Amino acid sequence: MNIQLNSKNALVGAATQGIGAGIATELAKCGANVTVMARNEEKLKDFVASLPVINENQKHQYLVADFSDFESFKKTITEYFSHNEVDILVNNTNGPQPGLAFDKTVEDYQKAFDLLFKTVCETTNLALPNMIKKGRGRIINVSSLSVKEPIPNLALSNSIRSAVIAWSKTLSIEVAKHNVTINNILTGYFDTERIKNLIDHESQQTNKSVEEIKKGREDKIPMKRLGKPEEYGHLVSFLASDYASYITGTSIPLDGGLNNTY
Repeated sequence: MNIQLNSKNALVGAATQGIGAGIATELAKCGANVTVMARNEEKLKDFVASLPVINENQKHQYLVADFSDFESFKKTITEYFSHNEVDILVNNTNGPQPGLAFDKTVEDYQKAFDLLFKTVCETTNLALPNMIKKGRGRIINVSSLSVKEPIPNLALSNSIRSAVIAWSKTLSIEVAKHNVTINNILTGYFDTERIKNLIDHESQQTNKSVEEIKKGREDKIPMKRLGKPEEYGHLVSFLASDYASYITGTSIPLDGGLNNTY
């Protein structure tokens, strides 16, 4: 199977590191024109310069956008879509702060809703008209295993990501007749800055060492290791391709078998 995404335009959120970077890199290797979106312009410039270019017509670019400020984000993403079309949309954002449900306020949940739900909804709604017009589109949402079983100390993420899954499943039914697919990836434990930060936070809360917590997580995974960002990119590239044209409305665990142990 040789995935070819030549001439396809992809927009990938939170893409200067971790899972987002892995996705953007693999899409570029398949020939897509990739726009990476994040808030740090210097990191964006460096990352775009590092993306593979496999044909003379392939071009990559970046978009400075702050997911944590919804009104600013809305203005930025609306301006982007006034001049650009995308064939592949990867909705990915940085995660909200960890913490217990009892410790979170209504305002905390509102901020998490703006970050995880409203940015995804806004971007998708702007991408869809052109996809429908062309009769083809791929929307892939980076989500979490927590939608199947809440993860301790991630009250905000557990709650709002579940809403995104329900919304995207509903939308996938509505747009399927236009050959637009919408799928979710339920992320397990990957070797990223995010997982390191969560482990550090857990270490501070429990007085356990970082090494002990990391090993504990790896031991729960049947494959006994954390995932690699490029492995995430492989699945996204497949879902973005014509090989996945009959797959929609799904939530696919990508977790080294961890989901099966619940």
